[in-house]
Amino acid sequence: MRNFEFYSPTLYSFGDGQEKNVGALIRRFGGTKVLLVHYGGDFVKWTTAYDDVVSALNEAGIPYAELTGVQPNPRSDKVYEGIEIGRKENCDFVLALGGGSSIDCAKAVALGIPYDGDFWDFFSEKAKIETTLPVGVVLTIAASGSEGSGHCVITHENGNLKWGIPPTDVVRPKFAILNPRYTSTLPKYQIACGAFDMFSHVCERYFTRTPDVRLTDRISEALMRTAVEAGNEAVKDPSNYAAQADLMWIGNLAQNDSSGLGRIPEWSSHLIEHELSALFECAHGAGLAVVMPAWMQFAMPTGVMRFAQFAVEVWGCEMNWEHPEVTAQQGIDRTRAWAKGMGLPTTLGEVGATEADIPAIVAHRKEKGFPIGFYIPIKEEEMTEVLKLAL
Repeated sequence: MRNFEFYSPTLYSFGDGQEKNVGALIRRFGGTKVLLVHYGGDFVKWTTAYDDVVSALNEAGIPYAELTGVQPNPRSDKVYEGIEIGRKENCDFVLALGGGSSIDCAKAVALGIPYDGDFWDFFSEKAKIETTLPVGVVLTIAASGSEGSGHCVITHENGNLKWGIPPTDVVRPKFAILNPRYTSTLPKYQIACGAFDMFSHVCERYFTRTPDVRLTDRISEALMRTAVEAGNEAVKDPSNYAAQADLMWIGNLAQNDSSGLGRIPEWSSHLIEHELSALFECAHGAGLAVVMPAWMQFAMPTGVMRFAQFAVEVWGCEMNWEHPEVTAQQGIDRTRAWAKGMGLPTTLGEVGATEADIPAIVAHRKEKGFPIGFYIPIKEEEMTEVLKLAL
């Protein structure tokens, strides 16, 4: 296990009805006027969260302005709009209502309001992140774990670049309210995307070459097994509170780095997927269901025992000691079958890409640079091979 520092300052208020505390929590962390960032549209129809939060803000006497219309794979135009509204309205706190897209948009807006330059400077690494407005979250979609992470990903219209900031505790939300009831009205496809997204977040940490990581291996395996079980249950019956509660908490634990401490993570599957969702507008979890098993297939020959352990401990496969590659392959096959069973795509064609698109997808990644990943450093040739395995 490697040396590490772990700082996770987010306060979590978990359970049915906890959204009523939003006003008190905003005041606790210094907020006096809020910029409320959310999807609008169908989101308001799917859940009572918007009405509940607005009612709680009014009851607490906290004024607010709104940034609405955030879309999946949040884009820079909405961030610029939010920065303008926040400055004009003198907001000193940003509240995200929704899932990862609303949260990441809120984080970027909170970075941009006090900054004199272009917020994109933080994503292109022209400027160092030093300050931000405080951010709070009322979570309605269990998936990204952005409610407790130091990550933020935005797509810029100029070049259609889907990039993230260097991870930093500065952008971690001050609080996150997690009411599993809000996820019970989501479309089943969105629940499935979220389950595979959080599963993938753990995979990115699990597939490591760092030795002596037994404890975080066990934590990761428990998270992945439970994501599979709860994902299946929630897709079958979205009103299953216990399954939705498991997914909501797994989503956070998968991304707050508690399962990745003391080890070098992977991350190439996520970075490859960013190109798919930027270019083909697929949901992030759906793109990961295409890329992650393909990356596993590519990487498995260089670390058969790690993949065999994954198959045994996560999927319950029987270990074939004479031919561990057989066991390893079973784990990959079951990962793909699980995604497919939840109704997710597992091939490039299912998200609108063809073999002829692969060179353009790889070239688009060059804007941010190679290599990516740590388990196997991925350059242009390796990324091409991974994508071909996803055909």
